[in-house]
Amino acid sequence: MGRYIFKLPDVGEGTAEAEIVVWHVKVGDHVAEDQQLVDVMTDKATVEMTSPVAGVVVSRHGEPGEMAPVGAPLVELEIEGAGNVRAQKSAPAEQKQTISLAPAGGEGRGEGASKPAQVSHREPLPQKEKSTPVNPPRIHNFGDKPLASPAVRRRAQELGIELQFVPGSGPAGRISHEDLDAYIASGGRAAPSQYQARDGVEEIRIIGLRRKIAEKMQEAKRRIPHFTYVEEVDMTELEALRAHLNATKRAEQPKLNVLPFMIRALVRALPSYPQINARFDDEAGIVHRFAAVHVGIATQTANGLVVPVLHHAEARDVWDMSAEISRIAALTREGKASRDDLTGSTITITSLGALGGVVTTPVINHPEVAIIGPNAIIERPVVRGGQIIVRKMMNLSSSFDHRVVDGYDAAEFIQRVKAMLEHPAMLFMD
Repeated sequence: MGRYIFKLPDVGEGTAEAEIVVWHVKVGDHVAEDQQLVDVMTDKATVEMTSPVAGVVVSRHGEPGEMAPVGAPLVELEIEGAGNVRAQKSAPAEQKQTISLAPAGGEGRGEGASKPAQVSHREPLPQKEKSTPVNPPRIHNFGDKPLASPAVRRRAQELGIELQFVPGSGPAGRISHEDLDAYIASGGRAAPSQYQARDGVEEIRIIGLRRKIAEKMQEAKRRIPHFTYVEEVDMTELEALRAHLNATKRAEQPKLNVLPFMIRALVRALPSYPQINARFDDEAGIVHRFAAVHVGIATQTANGLVVPVLHHAEARDVWDMSAEISRIAALTREGKASRDDLTGSTITITSLGALGGVVTTPVINHPEVAIIGPNAIIERPVVRGGQIIVRKMMNLSSSFDHRVVDGYDAAEFIQRVKAMLEHPAMLFMD
């Protein structure tokens, strides 16, 4: 038998360390070759670490939320053969015995994973004989009407106590004030009330993706002076076009939502405002303006907000955009998006869909310089030609890096986007 130490490999360019997110094995587990050991997170993506050999887990290094440098030991395995490290002569037998007593399911779940249980082998204490009281307290069945005076009933009602749960010590189980006092003193619970006080504090450790989101948002707000501009857009004509295209689409074509049309408007407008389709390296003092439009699509997942990227939106029609957005969004929600799927955006769209509200103040996806946030589309009365009519209206909330984008240019850009959305034929005209 030998020992094999699995070390954190270099998981990407320039990556010096990675965060341990969740363990999939515990000490004492038999693992097969290529079995998943642990998930780690870099600045780019979550990476699954698999075992290069088969063996038994002897030790793990690091807990969820801790950072591991590249080359640091992650897992030590006992394997058949020589392994890659000399085994210790005195293997801690107690460790194996303790770990084997860990409760099932307690490991491999990231935060809050249970620690190994400690079991002591002691002889059971002899039980004392219990004496039966002459008149034992009676607990009433649900069908019984508890016996109690009106004063006792009123007091129980004020306390929120169901009398059928209170043992009565009087004749035929009659409940007295003393029985109520005893029931409360013994820890009997009152009936639920919407006005009951609640106590307790739950501590949630911020690790993994949630920590990356927190760090990125903090960095963006700390470094970027945000300028937010909100404009309302009449989406009536575009919604009619979208409904027509969905009703007449071919079977293999995806269903269209608003996003492909929004992206198409950006593709048409951005060449006139190259400073908006850009990234700002503020440490070097350089703005990188891009000819290609790589659109980040803010996507909600079970673990938080992730931004997959629709690459080269300028080279796609609305059907192709819709299919690609569905693909990368599904991979992102499943945690299977590649590094390429998650990097390279030049401008981001963030939408809450039906929960879009009236106005948002979106946070720029650093180091980009702009983010576009469509709000919910709602029908409301508006004045057109002196008449009140019902139109499908949407607010467009956008934020810009004021170091790079002037307020006038930002407003003019959004007005250009607004015009194309309100007159959707312009989206497809040269």
